[in-house]
Amino acid sequence: MGPLTQSESRPAAPGLLGLMQRSFACLLEQSRSRGSDLALSASYLEIYNEQVRDLLSPGPPCALPLRWSKTCGFYVENQLSVDFDSLEAIADLLLQGSQRRRTSAHALNRHSSRSHALLTIHIRSRAPSACPSKQGTLCFVDLAGSERVKETGSTGELSVEANNINRSLLALGHCISLLAKPRGKRMHIPYRDSKLTRLLARSLGGSGITLMVACISPSSRCLSETLSTLHYASRARRVTTRPLANRVSREKLLQTLEEEIHALQLENLSLRQQLCLPRVPTRSMEVPGTPTRTGARPGWGGRYGPAGLHRSPLEGQEGAPAWPSLYGLLRDFVVENEQLRYGGGMHRTHKQGLKGPVRQPEPPAGQHPVSASLS
Repeated sequence: MGPLTQSESRPAAPGLLGLMQRSFACLLEQSRSRGSDLALSASYLEIYNEQVRDLLSPGPPCALPLRWSKTCGFYVENQLSVDFDSLEAIADLLLQGSQRRRTSAHALNRHSSRSHALLTIHIRSRAPSACPSKQGTLCFVDLAGSERVKETGSTGELSVEANNINRSLLALGHCISLLAKPRGKRMHIPYRDSKLTRLLARSLGGSGITLMVACISPSSRCLSETLSTLHYASRARRVTTRPLANRVSREKLLQTLEEEIHALQLENLSLRQQLCLPRVPTRSMEVPGTPTRTGARPGWGGRYGPAGLHRSPLEGQEGAPAWPSLYGLLRDFVVENEQLRYGGGMHRTHKQGLKGPVRQPEPPAGQHPVSASLS
């Protein structure tokens, strides 16, 4: 953490700055270089006796529910996120949360942390509504150290706190041990064994980049704990993650639509060339309000249901008034493709002077005859 009382007008000595403060300074410098393109906010939580508490919310600390969703994974409900735009503002938030964090004194430490703390920086781009938005998180985790009650002399409430700390660290170590195995030999990762492992699931086995700093003591008195920590860090080094940009579902859907439209454009152009039909002007995918053409082949199921593309799933959603035009374009190209495929047989027979129409084979049940990109 480094010294908590500092600001841009009264910076601390560079050699005393902690990893968190260096990261804050780097983020703010990047934000200023991009103008007003980036928005930064922070949330600060602690896990005390297997209860998640908000360190930035006013009033007495209360337990917050930990939820899971298919799109977000594990998340804390009703946590407070505070915007900031200066080093002094984020330093004040860090100081405010650290003062509310549970600490106690025992035989080995006068200010022993009795909880795990997670400071999360949310970074998002202020992109126009028509452009894909980008967002990411930077999470700083301060783990409470494991304790031997015999050496710390903890009794009563301190003993309960130590047991909960050790239990959560044991669950974390178990998840790391399983993640360190080759992907083909992995078993189920028990993230749900602890609140700590649930909140760190993305960092441990997700698509981000994770750095773990192991703190050890040079004292020979702590030799066993030092060896245990080094073994812990050695297992963590073997965990591999695959950094990639997670797309928001809406943006992924839009990209899929554009790719399908482009594939249909190319296929329709090829069919027109084979049938010696005139080439039609290329339609842009950026013009909203494309009129819907009729004449689609009845009974087509396709990817979007038995009724075809009659309604965009984006219609009615806030912030997406122009994108349903992509569905209109896709409808048009689907209709045109079917007319070229099923009307092309009649066109060829008349052109070649045959006596009857050439019957085109029906597609297999449940498969759309347009192209592989729509199956």
